[in-house]
Amino acid sequence: MARSYSSRNVRKLASTGKELKDNFLRALAEREEANRSGEMTSIIFIRDRNSHGQEISGYIDYSHRLKSEDFEPYFSGKKRLMPKTTDLSFYNWGTQVAKHNGSSNYEVITENPSGLLFKCKNDRKILNVDLEATPGDSSTRTPVQSDLYVHVVIYDHVTRKPATSSCAPLSN
Repeated sequence: MARSYSSRNVRKLASTGKELKDNFLRALAEREEANRSGEMTSIIFIRDRNSHGQEISGYIDYSHRLKSEDFEPYFSGKKRLMPKTTDLSFYNWGTQVAKHNGSSNYEVITENPSGLLFKCKNDRKILNVDLEATPGDSSTRTPVQSDLYVHVVIYDHVTRKPATSSCAPLSN
């Protein structure tokens, strides 16, 4: 018997139909479906200036943000994606406010001499964001030249198998 799917079961990608003029937005669009489906998770590093002119930087769990926020305004150019104090990592260079938070996909490891590490909750693999080190098993680092931001790097982590919630904890 053929299974019928209602339109509510098919999620439209936020990037669909948008004219993406910046390399960063195109890179996010290329990864959107895989991050929504759980085939991979991406961590986005952004360094830029906020609306007060202060330099901020941070690591954003793209998959987690896709689930908790509407990305249409980012892809349409109405809003700029910026690190928040609730992301994996946030640092305001002007006020020296630093925050670290785990997400549904990653645990943040701060007790490391060479800097931050992110541990995927699904496969327990470590993603290393130190530019002098390799990013780790099943992970890649992609610097992105952007006209919208001072500095952007995307770290992609391919999970062993697609999960219903990307990088969701393994069941025993």
